[in-house]
Amino acid sequence: MAYVKDKIKEQPKAKDPFDHLLANIPDDAKKKLEQIKDKLEKLKKKILAKFEDYVLGIALLPPKNIEEERSAVKKTENRDLTKEEEENLKNQINVLILIDDRDSKKMTKEELRQKLADIISGYAQEIDKDLAPETVILTEVWQSCYDAKYELLQTIAMAAPVYDKGMLAAIKISELHKSMVLKKFEKYIVSYVLAGSLVQGLATPQSDIDVFIVIDDTDVKRMTRAELKDKLRAIIIGMGIDAGKMTGIENKINIQVYILTDFWEFIKEANPIIFTFLRDGVPFYDRGIFMPWKQLLQMGRIKPSPEAIDMFMHSGSQIMERVNWKLKEIVMEDLFYALLTPSQAAIMLYGVPPPTPKETPIVMRDLFVKKEKLLTEAQVGILEKAITVRKELEHGTKKVLTGKEVDEFFKNAQDYIKRLEQLFKEIQKLKEEESVVHVYENVVTIVRDVLKLEGVEKVSDKEMIGVFEKELIHQGRIPEKYLRLLKDISKAKEDYDANKLNKLEVQNVLKKSNDLIKFLVEHLQRKRGRELERAKLRVKHGNKFGEVILLDKIAFIIHDIDNEQKEITKSEISEDGRLHHVQESSIEEMEKHLVKVEIPSRTFIKEKTFEDLKSIFGKDVEILVNY
Repeated sequence: MAYVKDKIKEQPKAKDPFDHLLANIPDDAKKKLEQIKDKLEKLKKKILAKFEDYVLGIALLPPKNIEEERSAVKKTENRDLTKEEEENLKNQINVLILIDDRDSKKMTKEELRQKLADIISGYAQEIDKDLAPETVILTEVWQSCYDAKYELLQTIAMAAPVYDKGMLAAIKISELHKSMVLKKFEKYIVSYVLAGSLVQGLATPQSDIDVFIVIDDTDVKRMTRAELKDKLRAIIIGMGIDAGKMTGIENKINIQVYILTDFWEFIKEANPIIFTFLRDGVPFYDRGIFMPWKQLLQMGRIKPSPEAIDMFMHSGSQIMERVNWKLKEIVMEDLFYALLTPSQAAIMLYGVPPPTPKETPIVMRDLFVKKEKLLTEAQVGILEKAITVRKELEHGTKKVLTGKEVDEFFKNAQDYIKRLEQLFKEIQKLKEEESVVHVYENVVTIVRDVLKLEGVEKVSDKEMIGVFEKELIHQGRIPEKYLRLLKDISKAKEDYDANKLNKLEVQNVLKKSNDLIKFLVEHLQRKRGRELERAKLRVKHGNKFGEVILLDKIAFIIHDIDNEQKEITKSEISEDGRLHHVQESSIEEMEKHLVKVEIPSRTFIKEKTFEDLKSIFGKDVEILVNY
């Protein structure tokens, strides 16, 4: 019995069933039930102190039916119950003690039951003469099921457990679920069988309550057999969930539904699950199918077919081939992409387009080993080896991967990915710091352009802020807040040079730089626009309007300013004002030239200029004034 004790532990303490009863009865009955509970606790302690290894459960049974007892006594003893006997029956506290007799060796099962029954009855009488223990051995319960006598199951199902290692709960929920299933589908149910670790004596508190249900599909006409199975299975499993809620039993009832035709095929194929099911299963309901099969199996009449034996013999090598294929797939696909994709992500984060898988190790080495010195050669070698092995497996030059090789790949992949996660942070920090330098350089360039418009041609980086303040802030041309932004950006550049730049400072610089650059560019455009207006000449020719921008030695001519596809030409300006060497140009060329060239402070239109405008726009050209 020690083996059973090790395997079957008491279930985790569930809600006390008496608490539910006490909450729903009158005060008088509540007081009586509390007294019964105390007596049962005392009896339980006495029994478990001596027979814990044997006891599967202790439960309070419902009171006996007086009328049934009268009939039984009349039938067996040919007499009536006395008033004293009836009174005793009314006061009797019926207790079920379920005994595990599967490991009984020193005495017969009946001797074990009787011995324990006598001792337990003595304990009961010591506590209260009304306690009436009924000792039942598990073999007796199972035998009643084999004989299709289910009254004992129903009695156990109605009992309120005081102590349970899981068997009482399994019987209770299974019996309830069985009654629900039969009530709705009795026509189709062939067998309802309890199986699994509970009936094998190997259960633990976490074990499922395994139930097998066989459905008769031999007379199905309105739907396919598969549809019948799926339809009934869904409903039956739903009933199992409901039964769990109704009983409050936490163990999950695990329901397996088979159709009869499939079940028969499984038997012929020597399916190990079905053989175990027949050998160990206990029928809670059977229409004469399960028990004959069980007995035929015990008699050795159900044997695997030669085909089934042959199939089982070859299954080992087939499974090993599948294992080898899966190992190769793990390396070829899963581990390969686990290494490749984050590597390409790191390259993209650095600012380089993602290379092909074959080129990825080369780019990783160039960027992060040689240039930035963030990775080691060995780390990039992990990626390189994964790509090489994948190609070998793909081309068949490498046939087999051992478990040791897969373990090595897996460990290396974990180390590599862990290092890449850190690399991402390092690249982000690097790029953030570089962005500060980029922002600083852009701001300095724009500030120089702004100062240049104010007549300041050359200024050093150190002098720039002071000159900016003097020429633009003090003169009221630019608000003072932009001076503060410029100082913050300059300080961030100094911190970068001193390797003191923090992430918060980077974020602030990027945010502030956008405001400063936007304002300075708009300031440049406004000032440049005003200067450009001095060099513009607006003309009308026919129904069109054109523009001529007269710069120092070159003129840009826009023939129709209202046309989306603008025709732009350019010409040289001679000293006498002639527009000669007219040739095609573009808006891009014009804008580039406007950025570089210094716009004249005054623009003079000479006679030759008017003459050439006529040749360009036509004789009816008109000059617009004050437009």
